[in-house]
Amino acid sequence: MPRVKLTVAYDGTEFHGWQRQEPPNAPALRTVQGVLQEVVATFVREPIVLMGASRTDAGVHAKGQVAAFTAESFRVPVERIPFALNARLPRDVQVRHAEIVAPNFNPISDAKSKCYRYIIEHLGPPHHAAPLFDRDFVFTTPHALSLAAMQHAASQLVGTHDFEAFAQVSHGRETTVRTIFSCHVRMIAPRRFAVEVSGNGFLYNMVRILAGTLVDVGRGHLDGNSIPAIITSKDRRQAGTTLPPQGLCLEWIHYGVPAEVIDS
Repeated sequence: MPRVKLTVAYDGTEFHGWQRQEPPNAPALRTVQGVLQEVVATFVREPIVLMGASRTDAGVHAKGQVAAFTAESFRVPVERIPFALNARLPRDVQVRHAEIVAPNFNPISDAKSKCYRYIIEHLGPPHHAAPLFDRDFVFTTPHALSLAAMQHAASQLVGTHDFEAFAQVSHGRETTVRTIFSCHVRMIAPRRFAVEVSGNGFLYNMVRILAGTLVDVGRGHLDGNSIPAIITSKDRRQAGTTLPPQGLCLEWIHYGVPAEVIDS
């Protein structure tokens, strides 16, 4: 039976995250996995299990989520699968690419590196109105931010560390040691910054906490030189705030040699 790998993009605004959720005695919540699995099952005309690489939270977006399923057969060449699925999917989720992979391909355990991007816009001074049309894709702060201070702090996050201080307390993982391959803060528009971080894996809310810590550094609330001490403390209270989900996007997942962040 062929196993198919999908690269999936979605606007997470109206989803309760990636993972299928079926509360007892209540209708299933609208999730990306739930919507996509139903459409794929209809397409291949058989029940399937769709496995996703990253369990993004409600409101988080993706350009390069990876999912896989196994089916007895399908009616079109694999390169036509995205077109066939997109014709059936809602407008806020899209299959970008499809390919046949090894029968034992696991999108979670086979991943070597992931990249997330968090978009931040500060509103002054002088004061500027908050973004309107892309408000579901950017976090705004009234505080002016120092790009140089944030860049310096970001560089200190690179390496293999115990990131317990940058994880939600109820993260549920056996180990909090992760490797950050790169962490950059770039100005992408006036007053708008992108925090781009790639690593071999991330803890629950880790990127949102990293971004919140960098915002606290940028506004002068935290000393940028305190990052190593925060890491060593393993104390969530020492790191910055957890930023909201809408500024976060899963950019890509690589299955070969770990790669540096690439611009989307």
